[in-house]
Amino acid sequence: MDFTRDSTQTTVAEMVDGLIAREPADLWAALSDAGLSTMLLPEAAGGDGLGIPEAAVVLTELAKHAAVGPALATIGFGIVPLTALAGPEVIARIAQPGAILTAALAEPRSPFPLDPATKAVPDGDRMRVTGTKIAVAYAEQAHRILVPTSEGIVLVDPKADGVTCTRTPSSTGEPEYVVEMDDVPGEFVSLDTARLYRLAVAAIGAVADGLAAGAAELTATHLANRHQFGKPLATFQAVAGEIADVYVTARTLHVAAVSAVWQASLENDGGGGDGDVLAYWIAAELPAAMQMCHHLHGGIGVDVTYPMHRYYSAAKDLARLLGGAAHRLEILGAACSSN
Repeated sequence: MDFTRDSTQTTVAEMVDGLIAREPADLWAALSDAGLSTMLLPEAAGGDGLGIPEAAVVLTELAKHAAVGPALATIGFGIVPLTALAGPEVIARIAQPGAILTAALAEPRSPFPLDPATKAVPDGDRMRVTGTKIAVAYAEQAHRILVPTSEGIVLVDPKADGVTCTRTPSSTGEPEYVVEMDDVPGEFVSLDTARLYRLAVAAIGAVADGLAAGAAELTATHLANRHQFGKPLATFQAVAGEIADVYVTARTLHVAAVSAVWQASLENDGGGGDGDVLAYWIAAELPAAMQMCHHLHGGIGVDVTYPMHRYYSAAKDLARLLGGAAHRLEILGAACSSN
């Protein structure tokens, strides 16, 4: 299978890079104005009908510049799952141009639960939702939140009566919340919670791919230009071996991410086994590679005004959202032993 980008995906990447190069005051607004979110919607919902691979390109290119912002939540956790799981009328009504969307992917002590403790009960043509979600990116700013419940995925308005959003810390400083819902009205979307999770993992993988590539490039440039004892740092054998390890991790993440995106784009994705491998690599290997990049930068690497800090912080947030390396290894091991 040839996973190289086609002409459409290359054009999308060039559009994102061009917008970032202009340094707009509000990058998300610039992306929305350029149609880089609505292009992913089906034509029946007013979009261009592009798919998951194109969405992944947007996320990866943003992450290469450590400039993800609300794109992961809106595109990866909102637009992509809605396009896969909801009808055109719901998509057109919810995925409004410029609106932020997100999904509540974790509960206390339970990341990506297939049997959520959050309860939903039918109430006429609506659902009533009660439960607690954690680590919900951009919850308070969102137009709607996709909430996995005991009865499937339900769309919840974070401004509805009965919803409480409490901001919690994140490594990047991006908005993240505990969302408590008490008999909150919602709109049923789909029973396929597992597919929502697989799409979310693929989107996280696209971001991780970009972060790893961007951090590796930043570090390699630093090593080529920084001299010690009259020689570029890159010429020292120990340094060359360490940056090579970072490169191997980045390339492995790229292969795993592109494979998971391809699998997630299939109508019948076969259960998303590639996503389990990808999630483990993100949780276990990406933070370690970022630590090595910090080490190779020396003192400048820990400066919060230097770009390396943004790459590392974003990687830590992704690993935490996925539940950590031990949790992901347990899932991967269970999947392997069941085959």
